[in-house]
Amino acid sequence: MERYDAIVIGAGQAGPALAARLDAAGLKTAIIERKLLGGTCVNVGCIPTKTLVGSARAIHMARRGGEYGFAAGEVKVDMAAVKRRKDGVVKRSTDGLAGWIAGMKNVTLIRAQARFTAPRVLDAGGRALQADRIFVNVGGRATVPDIPGVKDVPYLTNTTMMELDRVPEHLVIVGGSYIGLEFAQMYRRFGARVTVVELAPKLLPREDEDVAAEIRAILEREGIEIHTGALELKLRKSGGKISVDFSGKSIEGSHLLLAVGRIPNTGDLGLKEAGIAADARGYITVDDQCRTSAEGVWAMGDANGRGAFTHTSWNDYEIVAANLFDNDPRKISDRIPCYALFIDPPLGRVGMNEAEAKKSGRKLLAGKMPMARVGRAHEAGETQGFMKVLVDADTKELLGAALLGLNGDEIVHSLLDVMYAKKPYTTIQRAVHIHPTVTELIPTLLGNLKMAK
Repeated sequence: MERYDAIVIGAGQAGPALAARLDAAGLKTAIIERKLLGGTCVNVGCIPTKTLVGSARAIHMARRGGEYGFAAGEVKVDMAAVKRRKDGVVKRSTDGLAGWIAGMKNVTLIRAQARFTAPRVLDAGGRALQADRIFVNVGGRATVPDIPGVKDVPYLTNTTMMELDRVPEHLVIVGGSYIGLEFAQMYRRFGARVTVVELAPKLLPREDEDVAAEIRAILEREGIEIHTGALELKLRKSGGKISVDFSGKSIEGSHLLLAVGRIPNTGDLGLKEAGIAADARGYITVDDQCRTSAEGVWAMGDANGRGAFTHTSWNDYEIVAANLFDNDPRKISDRIPCYALFIDPPLGRVGMNEAEAKKSGRKLLAGKMPMARVGRAHEAGETQGFMKVLVDADTKELLGAALLGLNGDEIVHSLLDVMYAKKPYTTIQRAVHIHPTVTELIPTLLGNLKMAK
């Protein structure tokens, strides 16, 4: 039995950072990773996809040259070169992470599959490891839904999409949520015909009706075909193509992407042997400070079901480290929901949506402004979308916002920070912002709030 002071399972977003804190505290630590340092975000998630989004936007803007007074000629997409750029960005990140871990004096990196064999005892590639503190950071992976015919056709997930070095003739995407729509727009801009098939009545079921409708309009303006309310979905081979059948319709594509959600990587972790409780989907049950039901075991990141983002995984690390080392009782419930949809223009979302705010029983003030009102958006030639906010009419505190438009994923943080400060909306409404910027219209928006119906 190899004994450690602490073991971290998984080298995703939270794992290496926590290992660094354990190292700094002089604790003998093992970090176990079975596959890729950096996990989803670095290898097949945020970093590579936003690199592809960047290439797709540059291609799109080159095609729009006439709107800005120049001609770039015919735009030819070299998908192999696009992939090489993406791979280079990923490699820079993974090399940096590997160097960081290697420099930790008290940390041993073990490349193996980890599995609990008893409480706080692990098997890692045939090595028996024990520690009083174990931190689970195993992340998640794409769900492969049980659609009739799914085992009979070739399909892609967000992971295998990263290996494409040719533009598909016709990419059919099953799933009209965040991952699916980002891939839809980028590959349309690379030159593929793209069709999105969504089972729900609308795209992005979590979002307000007007937000989902405007995003659909933005994508359809670029030539993306969208079908919602798809019933009786079936997959089958059709010659050399893949047929997606639904609602009496049939669409044939050269490539199929399944983007219908994610599941945690906990099925082969030995949770029962460790005494770790999990829900029916495999998400580990944790308290407000990421502790599991097993003494001395914490779970961070996607696997705990308390967030599905890199930033929530990082915050889990901060919560665990603050409680262990800083005598700072930080909690998961302290954070305000926030995320973005990285289409172009992006959607920045914080706090409640309309349905959640109305369900809370509060009296609401609401405001909405089209991006066409924003001078900077006209100057940039980017007037699609709108801004909307929700405010508690009694406390004057911001409850939520959706900023769909130029730089919306960045601008929304000015609202988020005021929400964390628990200050009234008048704090930002009375602030003097720089002209000409997109953000300067936030005070104008907040100055025109009306009682919500």
